[in-house]
Amino acid sequence: MALRNKFIISGLALSTLMIFGCSNDAATELKATPPVAEKIPYLVKSPHGDRNDPYYWLRDDERKAPAMIAHLEAENAYYDAYRSSYADLTATVEQEIIGRIKQDDSSLPYVKGDYEYSTVYEAGKEYPIYQRRDLRVADAEPEVMLDVNELAQGQAFMQVSNMQVSPNQQLLAYMVDPTGRRQYELRIRDLTTGEDLPDRLQGLSSAIAWAKDNETLFVIENDPQTLLSTRVLKHNLGQSAAQAELVYEETDNTFYMYVSNTKDGEYITISLSQTVSSELHILDADTPNAEFTLFAPRERHLKYSADHIDGRWIIRTDMDAPNYQMMQVSHADIGDKANWQPLIAPSDDVFIQDYEVFTDYLALNERSDGLRRIRIVPWQDPAAAQVVAADEQAYVMSFERNVEQATDTLRYTYSSLTTPATIYAYDMTSGEQQQLKQTEVPNYNASLYSTERTWAKADDGTMVPVTLLYKKGFSKNGTAPLYQYAYGSYGSSSDPYFRSTVFSLVDRGFVYAIAHIRGGQEMGRQWYEDGKLLNKINTFTDFIDVTEHLVAAGYAHPDKVFAMGGSAGGLLMGAVANMAPQHYRGLMAHVPFVDVVTTMLDETIPLTTNEFDEWGNPKQKAYYDYMLSYSPYDQVSVQDYPAILVTTGLHDSQVQYFEPAKWVAKLREHKTDANPLMFKTNMTAGHGGSSGRFARMKEIAEEYAFILNLLEAK
Repeated sequence: MALRNKFIISGLALSTLMIFGCSNDAATELKATPPVAEKIPYLVKSPHGDRNDPYYWLRDDERKAPAMIAHLEAENAYYDAYRSSYADLTATVEQEIIGRIKQDDSSLPYVKGDYEYSTVYEAGKEYPIYQRRDLRVADAEPEVMLDVNELAQGQAFMQVSNMQVSPNQQLLAYMVDPTGRRQYELRIRDLTTGEDLPDRLQGLSSAIAWAKDNETLFVIENDPQTLLSTRVLKHNLGQSAAQAELVYEETDNTFYMYVSNTKDGEYITISLSQTVSSELHILDADTPNAEFTLFAPRERHLKYSADHIDGRWIIRTDMDAPNYQMMQVSHADIGDKANWQPLIAPSDDVFIQDYEVFTDYLALNERSDGLRRIRIVPWQDPAAAQVVAADEQAYVMSFERNVEQATDTLRYTYSSLTTPATIYAYDMTSGEQQQLKQTEVPNYNASLYSTERTWAKADDGTMVPVTLLYKKGFSKNGTAPLYQYAYGSYGSSSDPYFRSTVFSLVDRGFVYAIAHIRGGQEMGRQWYEDGKLLNKINTFTDFIDVTEHLVAAGYAHPDKVFAMGGSAGGLLMGAVANMAPQHYRGLMAHVPFVDVVTTMLDETIPLTTNEFDEWGNPKQKAYYDYMLSYSPYDQVSVQDYPAILVTTGLHDSQVQYFEPAKWVAKLREHKTDANPLMFKTNMTAGHGGSSGRFARMKEIAEEYAFILNLLEAK
């Protein structure tokens, strides 16, 4: 009987796909009968009790099972049939969004060694072209290093995730992902001929580090099942992949790993990190056959990173500093954190996000009052530190590419919800700055829009910052539709940088809101601590409280509230859907992490073991019970739900496709409303969706059209 039902699913997929040759009446009939997944009993075992998961069969680690594929295709066809009625609207929004992209654009060039490097996009092409110009030759024409459009020919997906030029500037090492699974292949191009060498290594992370001999590369091999970065390999040019030498293996499966060069190129580093701990190993780039040296042993609740300059290491660490402090140590004294000397004292109010090291200055990217700013600290007189000024209420400053240490010029990017990304050159000696480039946004006029910061009171009295965007002339009379976004996990902050896509909503009267909820790090490290582990529910209630605040304050109509989140933000959408469905007209959940307990019980799934300090380990009863209490899949109940659009990628390595597939199936079984529930699987992509720049815009247009169609139907 079970086998027969699976074939029924396959038949549904086939009949649904045929609908595009059918009449509108047939399409309407199909819309009324969404795909129904078969229920097959399956016990998910745990030390704290077993749970029946009747949709577990949708999981296939090989991503090939015919019944599973048929079900996903049936869902895709069901969604295609549904959205066919507003196809013109989708096309209009897509044209608007693409119309705000300068198609023939280029990045701000930067100089490294004898070359000036830049990235170019050509009109109509999906992918970047990486090029450089030889500064030793007068009026030299740019030479193409890598044209990703050529790599992508015949491929449904193509991503170049990392590129590193050799110290002698003659070779380019780059990492290619042709599936979206984030499992990379190392390729090496001879820049003097434009041809790739025969060297190929597969199953890698995106990390690359060059030794100074221009013949030795360090990369990281992933575990083939968990996809965890586990083994550092040393590859010598001309040797086979099998000859790559293992130089470091990480046995603690809660750590991520990365290899890179220090900015000055003097050292190769192995960086290991997990939620509450980190460790660094270093190797002189002149001696690639030597052993790596431990910078400082890992300790529970000690995180640090370091960069090298002039024989000393500059360290960012949370040692005795939840919001981080800056320290230093001479190269001769590495190996013991007791030798670290203080540079910049920690603050209760300012969180140190990032840093850049220069010969005469230390540049800090900090968070203060939820905003990212830049502070310049002279080595000779730290008390004379200066904060780079900003004029808007809500903005974000971040470091641009700074490749030289022996300079007094810092490049940084300024952006806000109304100001496109603008790159400045800041003279750290005089404080003077020069605008170098602002992203050109066709069909956009900044003078038509306003951004502001408001604060919502959470149910425990905490004030949650919210950044808003709307058209000038907007009146807080409670009639506007609202599009509310948040993430709220991993200490990842949702900064108010410019997003050209949202103007297709804002121009139609929407208020766009970013809720800086707990679980991020906008307000410092404690903001993160208050939104993870046994405090995770604060993330969800903060989001709901922001919605209630914006409606009560007149920013939005209570029946016109839409919300979006992706990945861990998709978990947020799932939790909100269960906890407060009445507040939302529609929810958009992209690659959502919704099956929390089952996933965290399974250590063969990528990311599980790395994230016990983020979500908790459900093998411990306190965490099991708490996670179960909010897990969206487990908490689906018989009730009305908002309209929901769910998306995923079949090859997703971060959140497996079967989580949203199961969640949608369970929602279909339990929901008591007639609101649309749509599920789209990108069959040729992973966590980030389509790889081409226009293909990504098409996906956003589909989401916005889904919202606008709901609004018009109200």
